[in-house]
Amino acid sequence: MKQVQISEDLFLSLIKYHILECHNDKEKIVKMLKEKYDSIVNRNLYTRYKTAPTEEEKEKARQEYLDRKGIHSSFRW
Repeated sequence: MKQVQISEDLFLSLIKYHILECHNDKEKIVKMLKEKYDSIVNRNLYTRYKTAPTEEEKEKARQEYLDRKGIHSSFRW
């Protein structure tokens, strides 16, 4: 299983939320976790693009990556 690193700020916020039951930072935690999730998905798509065995798979992963990054189709090669 792969491991994921998170920021110290997120880690401490999660500890406060779950162990100390301090629910003040719930929105902040959700935002930071969504950002981390997006980062992981983007990295996986980029890795698939770089390591795809066929040109079709490579192009599909590249298009998905560019779509997620919000790059308009007219700016793509």
